[in-house]
Amino acid sequence: MSAHNSKYFSTTKKGEIPELKEELNSQYKDKRKDAVKKVIAAMTVGKDVSSLFTDVVNCMQTENLELKKLVYLYLINYAKSQPDLAILAVNTFVKDSQDPNPLIRALAVRTMGCIRVDKITEYLCDPLQRCLKDDDPYVRKTAAICVAKLFDINAELVEDRGFLESLKDLISDNNPMVVANAVAALAEIQENSSRPIFEITSHTLSKLLTALNECTEWGQVFILDALSRFKAEDCREAENIIERVTPRLQHANCAVVLSAVKMILQQMELISSADVVRNLCKKMAPPLVTLLSAEPEIQYVALRNINLIVQKRPTILAHEIKVFFCKYNDPIYVKMEKLEILIKLASERNIDQVLLEFKEYATEVDVDFVRKAVRAIGRCAIKLERAAERCISVLLELIKIKVNHVVQEAIIIIKDIFRRYPNTYESIIATLCESLDTLDEPEAKASMIWIIGEYAERIDNADELLESFLENFPEEPAQVQLQLLTATVKLFLKKPTEGPQQMIQVVLNNATVETDNPDLRDRAYIYWRLLSTDPEAAKDVVLSEKPVIGDDSNLLDSSLLDELLANVATLSSVYHKPPEAFVTRTKIAQRTDEEDFPEGSDTGYSESPAHAGGALPPTTSDAPNSVPKRLALGLVAPPPPVSVPDLLGDLIGLDNNAIVPFDQPAASADPPLPILLPASAGQGLQISAQLTRLDGQVFYSLLFENNTQITLDGFMIQFNKNTFGLAPAGPLQVPSMQPGSIVSTLLPMVVFQNMSQGPPSSLLQVAVKNNQQPVWYFNDKISMHVFFTDDGRMERANFLETWRSLPDSNEVSKDFPAIVLTNMEAVLERLAATNMFFIAKRKHTNQDVFYFSTKIPRGIPFLIELTALIGTPGLKCAIKTPNIDMAPLLFDALETLLKE
Repeated sequence: MSAHNSKYFSTTKKGEIPELKEELNSQYKDKRKDAVKKVIAAMTVGKDVSSLFTDVVNCMQTENLELKKLVYLYLINYAKSQPDLAILAVNTFVKDSQDPNPLIRALAVRTMGCIRVDKITEYLCDPLQRCLKDDDPYVRKTAAICVAKLFDINAELVEDRGFLESLKDLISDNNPMVVANAVAALAEIQENSSRPIFEITSHTLSKLLTALNECTEWGQVFILDALSRFKAEDCREAENIIERVTPRLQHANCAVVLSAVKMILQQMELISSADVVRNLCKKMAPPLVTLLSAEPEIQYVALRNINLIVQKRPTILAHEIKVFFCKYNDPIYVKMEKLEILIKLASERNIDQVLLEFKEYATEVDVDFVRKAVRAIGRCAIKLERAAERCISVLLELIKIKVNHVVQEAIIIIKDIFRRYPNTYESIIATLCESLDTLDEPEAKASMIWIIGEYAERIDNADELLESFLENFPEEPAQVQLQLLTATVKLFLKKPTEGPQQMIQVVLNNATVETDNPDLRDRAYIYWRLLSTDPEAAKDVVLSEKPVIGDDSNLLDSSLLDELLANVATLSSVYHKPPEAFVTRTKIAQRTDEEDFPEGSDTGYSESPAHAGGALPPTTSDAPNSVPKRLALGLVAPPPPVSVPDLLGDLIGLDNNAIVPFDQPAASADPPLPILLPASAGQGLQISAQLTRLDGQVFYSLLFENNTQITLDGFMIQFNKNTFGLAPAGPLQVPSMQPGSIVSTLLPMVVFQNMSQGPPSSLLQVAVKNNQQPVWYFNDKISMHVFFTDDGRMERANFLETWRSLPDSNEVSKDFPAIVLTNMEAVLERLAATNMFFIAKRKHTNQDVFYFSTKIPRGIPFLIELTALIGTPGLKCAIKTPNIDMAPLLFDALETLLKE
């Protein structure tokens, strides 16, 4: 940041917001510009300047491009929290999209696309349509990306207005950057769609390969990634594509190189000529080697990708093994990756070179790196049978230097070598036994014990060696105890003399009586039963020939490897995991044609999955129980009916099973739902419904009864504007209803999204429609207690302080002469179940006074005082709250709860 601009981050002496407001409304342009810069600076450091929204928007009407950019930046940041005010900026956006200056036209469309507010989205379509056909390529390329953003907000709108076709037309544009952006937008839309949208044809292929030579480096990445998904028709076409792409391997940008490598690897699958494949492998080696001279972070990404490539085609870098030798100044994460690749590239031709390197690494100071280097020597021995003896010689040399962690790691890997080559290298056991006293790590101890047990007949003092471990049997880790148990049984079966017999008694006793580990105890009982019933059978089981272990250097399954290679140059190839393992992507369901909804509706219908179309209204940050907006869009078919809803949700909230229909209503002790639309009024369709709260989420519980003679399907629901802004958070899940069937469902709701003006009301107006009947309208009553949140409990001191801080004008009371409180314990339990928390109790004359606290979303607290004479009719209720207008609704809720 320049010294000139740093002044905008300094705090003003007086009230900051009022001063900024004054400056924003100044008649001087420079003063307004400085004020907007101060607002952006405050926004950048995390201050809330949303109260200046109207004043900043007024500064949009300017010819100054810098000021316009700043105002647009502010709009993008705050439009979501001020959607009603954001609409004020629409006229300026539309006007700017027709400005003579292409920079301003592009800026207007880009900003409108970044503002994820449904009301603005409607006005974006016409300017976007114009900009996609603009004369200036800068405007067209900006508009292309904007289509992808609009698709994410409202996929149906993009399809209806023909934006996808316009985007496909841009692939034939004469400007390479427009082509690249169109490809990027189509690729992103394809990822979020369940049907094929972007398919490369032979005509498109030619256009993309032509644009590849002229567009920017990131444009090349987009095009190469798209080409990697193209399946060539035959070997000849694959070779032609590779020939056109091969020059990209010489590019200075690492992302372009890796994308080109990915594309070539995919097309090479179709090439049958060994000579062509060999030549391509030679061409890919130098650019991959060059990546290893970049910064360590880029080296790491390159190494993770190379790790995958050499598993598929080791010949590419078979002659370049030296570039993977570790340098003294390489970061540890780079060294570790180089070790992995060295193991994969090790062959009988270069093993001597590799072993010299590994031996050198084993004397370094970084313990983790040394351990990995020692283990790498053993892995090479397991991989290369002819080089195994040389590898073991190196390991023995390392053991002789008596460095504790080196010795222990060597013993661990030698155990694996014995398993790979049984009865071959047992002569070194004596050398290993010399290091028994230094072993202190569980894995090293367990490995040494396994060796002693496996070769007990060849070790003269095997019983003494095992006995030295048995002294501390109860304190040893489970891994060591299990190996000791098995090794002692092996020793007894191989040398059934007095010494091993006493040892087996001690071990079995310790493992069955003195331990809490069920695995150890179960294994000991099995051995005990085997030895006591049939020792010969025990020999057949315990001393049976073990399968030889294999080379584990290529750990990945071939199908997973192919999937990862298709994702080279992405996070997937760095994590070595398929994308779905760490990214949750929701496919957008395609809608079907349907009749129009009634005009004048306040909100859109929430549809059944068979008719899933429009995006839901966005959830607000004020709704703590809101369900993510894309929840509804992920559902393509109704889930199978189950008996209870899974309301736990997955880790990032995209739980499509949270809305569960029931084929038959489950038997429940809950009272039946009130009938809101009787069959007589609904032409045979009866609807019962009620708001309810489950696990912190508000749901609308509905029961449909089809008393008609026809099948009903395509159910949708709509709520009118209401006091609590209730709106559906997902589609209405109602399968096709046969005549006489009953279906129950839970519809998740969000709050404070669809709010009505005027005084608070408990009225909830609902409209339900299906494909066979007209729209049915009915009224429901909102019970306020379903909104009480889990965090409404107050400490007594906090309750008292809040009560005193609220003025008397915020207190209102009401008498309930007919209510009788008899069992107060049951009343407290019932209120607590609705998140109305008991605070304290006191006596006033001969009456009991009870205090409660509760809270609704947006953190609005309610402090409640109930005064009653237990067992006598009459109850007085007083409420104190910052939002006194809500008190009548709370009185209604209390009356309902206390009468139950």
